[in-house]
Amino acid sequence: MCIHSTKCWKGESGLRNVFDPAKKPWITPEGGTTEQIIERVNNCPSKALSFYYNDESKNIQSATVENIAEVLPNGPLLVYGNLKVKHKDGSELHKNNVTAFCRCGASSNKPYCDGTHVKIEFKD
Repeated sequence: MCIHSTKCWKGESGLRNVFDPAKKPWITPEGGTTEQIIERVNNCPSKALSFYYNDESKNIQSATVENIAEVLPNGPLLVYGNLKVKHKDGSELHKNNVTAFCRCGASSNKPYCDGTHVKIEFKD
């Protein structure tokens, strides 16, 4: 599945006030309601977008899937499954479903892919 389907910001149900790939940062949560954002995230075909509730009791348990890594041609490394990402500052983030990691080295959101590989015409 395409991680750049544009369903989050284009079309009738897109939220351009929240998701705008021309801006940095490209997500502005204040531009929509919680319900609108949850709906868009849940409809992301690649599951590249995710969210969590501030109230931990509402958060869904991690996905129970096999961990799989997939290299997309001229694009990111997709990792499917449950992950704990340890950042250089020592913080940890739990991810599930699909996480896209930068391979081109130009992302402004490392270690995650922000789509810059398309702009710089990254080829592997």
